[in-house]
Amino acid sequence: MAEGISFLALLLIAMPLKYFANLPMAVTIMGSIHGILFVAFMIFAWEVRNEYKKDIKWLLLAFLASILPFGTFYMDHKYWKPEATAAA
Repeated sequence: MAEGISFLALLLIAMPLKYFANLPMAVTIMGSIHGILFVAFMIFAWEVRNEYKKDIKWLLLAFLASILPFGTFYMDHKYWKPEATAAA
């Protein structure tokens, strides 16, 4: 969730501030935060894949979700929450 929120903040808040309000520091700060969260997301996705024996398709979907706006929210709703509910 944090990675998805940071991506939307980068696209919808920081980028307009850079181009319309001449505040490039917003992209520098938000981009750094998002970059750290993106790398953490991919590391966690890799670890989940290994721990729960997910196939490569699952990892590729997680990657695709992380680079599309609202993708992580879609994956959370479509795949991750039903899996967590089924496991419990």
